[in-house]
Amino acid sequence: MGSVLVVDDDPVFRGLARRVLAAGGLIVVAEVATVAEAIAAARQLKPDAALVDIGLPDGDGIELAAELAALPWRPRVVLTSTDPDAASAEDVRRSGAGAFVPKDELPSAPLRHLLSPE
Repeated sequence: MGSVLVVDDDPVFRGLARRVLAAGGLIVVAEVATVAEAIAAARQLKPDAALVDIGLPDGDGIELAAELAALPWRPRVVLTSTDPDAASAEDVRRSGAGAFVPKDELPSAPLRHLLSPE
């Protein structure tokens, strides 16, 4: 099983993401609401992956994805947003994320494949 850090400023969405990820056999090791909390949690917990909202109150989720993907253990990152056009293929590539999944598609997305360690 892979460990996942959920980064989103909406507590209701974080709870939903936790349930969807758990149903897919993944373990949510932390839920955080900001870029600063995400960086601290990632360094402390060393998750295998992160599900990152693009719109965060203290920064850009795409830039956060790049920072997380560059950590020494190379966690997998999936970007998400309520706006299905929030990230282009170039944004995903540039950030080092493995994919962008609109929030309304998360329940049917292959999250275990996208977020599990290889």
